[in-house]
Amino acid sequence: MMNHYETAFILTPVLSDVQMKEAVEKFKNLLIEKGAEIENEECWGLKKLAYPIQKKSTGFYALLQFKAEPSVVAQLELQFRRDERVIRFLTFRLDKYALEYATKRINKSNQGEK
Repeated sequence: MMNHYETAFILTPVLSDVQMKEAVEKFKNLLIEKGAEIENEECWGLKKLAYPIQKKSTGFYALLQFKAEPSVVAQLELQFRRDERVIRFLTFRLDKYALEYATKRINKSNQGEK
């Protein structure tokens, strides 16, 4: 059974823009390879962290929203743990209310770009 998920992750600030995009692509491709459907992708750029992580005070924030089997999430998180570029991550399953909210938020931000 496919569920809707959202994963937010923070990459180390020492990366260049190109390296940051490569890291995001790596995780996106991993999901696609495992049969996930990417529904939304957002790169929030370099942001200040609420507290230092691994002596870093900033990080590149990225978010992927996708539809996948639960086993795919375990594989994704294993890759996050193995990748030294990732300093924090959080994945959660979207229930119908969270999914509705996320969809509205995406539609609103897409309308704002026009």
